[in-house]
Amino acid sequence: MPAQKILDLIGNTPLVEVTRMDAGKCRLFLKMESQNPGGSIKDRIGLSMIAAAEKDGKLKPGGTIIEATAGNTGLGLALVATLKGYRLILVVPDKMSREKIFHLKAMGTEVMLTRSDVGKGHPEYYQDMAQRLAKETPGSFFVNQFGNPANPYAHETTTGPEIWEQTDHKVDAVVCGVGSAGTMTGLSRYFAKVSPDTEMVLADPVGSVLADYVHTGKYGQAGSWIVEGIGEDFIPPIADFSRVKKAYSISDEVSCTTVRELLSKEGILAGSSTGTLVAAALRYCREQTQPRRVVTFVCDSGNKYLSKVFNDYWLMDQGFLKREQYGDLRDLITRRHDEHATVTVSSEDKLMTAYARMKLYDISQLPVIDEGKVVGIVDEWDLLTATQESPARFRDPVGTAMTQRIETVGLTTPLTQLVEAFNKGHVAIVVDKGKFYGLITRMDVLNHLRNRAP
Repeated sequence: MPAQKILDLIGNTPLVEVTRMDAGKCRLFLKMESQNPGGSIKDRIGLSMIAAAEKDGKLKPGGTIIEATAGNTGLGLALVATLKGYRLILVVPDKMSREKIFHLKAMGTEVMLTRSDVGKGHPEYYQDMAQRLAKETPGSFFVNQFGNPANPYAHETTTGPEIWEQTDHKVDAVVCGVGSAGTMTGLSRYFAKVSPDTEMVLADPVGSVLADYVHTGKYGQAGSWIVEGIGEDFIPPIADFSRVKKAYSISDEVSCTTVRELLSKEGILAGSSTGTLVAAALRYCREQTQPRRVVTFVCDSGNKYLSKVFNDYWLMDQGFLKREQYGDLRDLITRRHDEHATVTVSSEDKLMTAYARMKLYDISQLPVIDEGKVVGIVDEWDLLTATQESPARFRDPVGTAMTQRIETVGLTTPLTQLVEAFNKGHVAIVVDKGKFYGLITRMDVLNHLRNRAP
């Protein structure tokens, strides 16, 4: 029977077994929360927290909802708010993926970006900023997922019972990440009632304080991490770690490589936090000496991270994807021409083609290649100069606007000479013995230096 509305499709997500990754003696199952209509596990709490606020009279028809979120809670709230006619304002840290921001704005959400490199108490910390905004906005409802009891309640009453039934009442461990702590707290409460022997296991990014807190009851200064949606620099008020006996700290690199392995081996396109959870779950499974049934989550879809975790060039920038090193300037070129990765045009291509390729690949200049040789370079300024008086010139060949007086460097050119080229406003065009290898930009050099930093 067809659902009456999209919100009816939240929950009852499928469970799938991992069969092509090494889980040791255990059976590892993934709860496919990416199948929720908003694409993540946070649809559950978005519906629960808004419904609770309506019931308590905190949210009136046509009201304004305000929240701080690293992404998916915002999308869950946006799904419900849009269908119920509420205005939604979200304060999000600037490490959120572009796909999530585009998704939110397409649903009519007002997005306020703030810094991700500051902690609680700083005026630009996303949670403090959202709370302050709520106080300044008459009639608004501050969701406060980190202290909202309707958050863990959603998992205690829906996620937990679903897992219990889908595993035929046989689940030995559940591996969770913690952002607001709603999933961990809600599932801990549920399994304490139906299966006290079920172990709760924390998967935490390196840099987060939560794993240390589980191990020692104390925590220090938080670091930074790239994975979105999980890990914290404080203990959320709704967090209940009383049943968490084991915690794993997973690096960003391992999270990224694991989630890509999940796609290549299991065919599951998942987000960065899923990489953290699956990596921790696999470590837990491989440590067991007896067969156990373990459940973890595909928290959201990898469609939201195509420009990050599933982008080879982004991984290279982070130092997570290793390439063959040559000990010369080839090591600095992100898009190597010999790997067919350089975006180019020919002198006979139209200026419109050059413009379209710059827009598509988010770059500001293109080498002009004819018969395998660099004959010039065309950048945004060249296009602007050529077309500002006559937009019809977009139909003219690139050769009429490109810069032919180009400076090239060889493979063994020192970095100091690259900086001289940058000072002139140029990019470094690497040509050696007549062979074009690619371009080096300021950012390429910065990435190279950062990856060498201790």
